[in-house]
Amino acid sequence: MPETARTQFDVEALVAELTLEEKASLCLGSTFWHTAPVERLGIPRIMVADGPHGLRAQMNEADHVGLSGSVPAICFPTASGLGSSWNVELFRAVGEALGRETKKWGVSVLLGPGVNMKRSPLCGRNFEYVSEDPWLAGELATAMVHGVQSQGVGTSLKHYAANNQEEDRLRVSAEVDERTLREIYLPAFERVVKNAQPWTVMCAYNRVNGTYASEHHWLLTEVLREEWGFDGVVVSDWGAVHDRVASLQGGLDLEMPPKLGVSDAAIVEAVNEGELELTVLDGAVRRMLRLVDAVQPALAEGATFDVDEHHGLARRAAHESAVLLKNDGSVLPLQAGQGSSVAVIGEFAQTPRYQGAGSSQVNPTRLDVPLDELKAGMGVGVEVRFASGFGIGTTDGDAHKLAEAVEAARGADHVLLFLGLPAAAESEGFDRTDMDLPANQINLVHALAEVHDRIIVVLANGSSVTLTGWQDKVAAILECWLSGQAAGGAVADLLFGVANPSGKLAET
Repeated sequence: MPETARTQFDVEALVAELTLEEKASLCLGSTFWHTAPVERLGIPRIMVADGPHGLRAQMNEADHVGLSGSVPAICFPTASGLGSSWNVELFRAVGEALGRETKKWGVSVLLGPGVNMKRSPLCGRNFEYVSEDPWLAGELATAMVHGVQSQGVGTSLKHYAANNQEEDRLRVSAEVDERTLREIYLPAFERVVKNAQPWTVMCAYNRVNGTYASEHHWLLTEVLREEWGFDGVVVSDWGAVHDRVASLQGGLDLEMPPKLGVSDAAIVEAVNEGELELTVLDGAVRRMLRLVDAVQPALAEGATFDVDEHHGLARRAAHESAVLLKNDGSVLPLQAGQGSSVAVIGEFAQTPRYQGAGSSQVNPTRLDVPLDELKAGMGVGVEVRFASGFGIGTTDGDAHKLAEAVEAARGADHVLLFLGLPAAAESEGFDRTDMDLPANQINLVHALAEVHDRIIVVLANGSSVTLTGWQDKVAAILECWLSGQAAGGAVADLLFGVANPSGKLAET
């Protein structure tokens, strides 16, 4: 925080002192991740960063996804996994941890959680959303918002509203009647806003009934503010603003990232020409000033966090996210005594899939590898045979890998088969084309079933997959979702019975 920055704003006095140009500047960012300062009046800029399941803070001002690394942070299970815990207290604890890490790095607003409904199981971003159930999503996200904001930093509830697909998300119009909006697509947002008052709400890219969400007066002003009582800042998703003046009139306070020299000039011109009422601009400025003021104590205080403690919480969260879908003959928990052999098959056992792709991608402080954790947990005297079985960058079969896997399974006392969706199958920016596991993995299941009848499958996926066609070939299925950086240790705990897979499906 600059030495000249105010520590307690007199908002009305500042609004009176600000020039029109300064007011316009406060309604858009100054960099990709920062709000605009007004140094003349001691108003500092603040930083926002991605992170629905872990902080993704890129400290260079021009950074964006893929340009450079983000700071090391704990990668917790994604929302689709955490949602299966049905545990309000766990969401609160994860939120508190996220808040501490956010505060430690000088970030003031964490861009999450996401509570969009899973209208289609094929949405590429479903791993970022809690549940297809509005009530459950609202309850759990409320706890996370409380947790994060208890640390003196803000959240951004997203993506408001009806952002239920990635395909053509920048232009598509979600055609939804009001009853359906109020019964399905809005209740989770409403519950969080009324019960937790997130400091910001992020509008979606898409249009709703023909009007861009960033300009939607009924959604942003009439419903969000006037009906639900939201008093925070409405921020755009990155690049979601098409008309800065129309979006201000609709109820959007902060454009990110900024179109410097364009959006601010348009605001000034619109006020001068009577197209935009100054009272509308002043309302947005007041909300921005209150947000900047609210985060100053946390910035001044700073924070530290215990990396090992947070990793332990991530492991516990992975435990509670896991759902035991099948356990014929009580093959789990695994009993691997001295002199026994265990075949660990599947590339995901040594190259774990633990998070989704896109803007939520975290640079983990460490990564537990399932194969290593299993070997450590089995102890002396247990033979562990590993075979990759398939490649994770392709759906094509590999006869050599397949043969190695069959040979490893043949005669083994136990077979642990790690399956899942590759990173290229589910990501922000595009949707899946089907719900099946890759063909090379399904073929592997059938081949292994020819030589072993007690196969235990461990799944790593961010959204629903079909089991039809192969579930009767295996004895047990443990759904572990994308369970974060501690997934490896958590999976070992679950398989050995150290932890109980207590999760319940939050989607069908």
